[in-house]
Amino acid sequence: QVQLVESGGGLVQAGGSLRLSCAASGRTLSNYAMAWFRQAPGQGRAFVASINRSGSTDYTDSVKGRFTISRDTAKNTVYLQMNSLKPEDTAVYCCNVDLRSGATPFGWGKGTQVTVSS
Repeated sequence: QVQLVESGGGLVQAGGSLRLSCAASGRTLSNYAMAWFRQAPGQGRAFVASINRSGSTDYTDSVKGRFTISRDTAKNTVYLQMNSLKPEDTAVYCCNVDLRSGATPFGWGKGTQVTVSS
């Protein structure tokens, strides 16, 4: 059974940076296209960024140029480096397989809260 554990969130001022981590047990993440999603208060879960098996990345328009997704195969971890944070980036961030491909998701972790103050 796959367990995903997200970490690295926190409270940061606008313009600041955070690096989120998604560690997995039970599966080798590099065998999957992985993605980060976020859910702001009162909104549905939204795609943020993805990295496929070959390392190609994709981002939602609002984070392009500010966020970078990467992975460390040895640590079985996917990262999201977030720079130039904006208040509208405030959300709970979760990782999972890239659901846009129709893949069956792993069980969701608890996510990590990112709060950006203005």
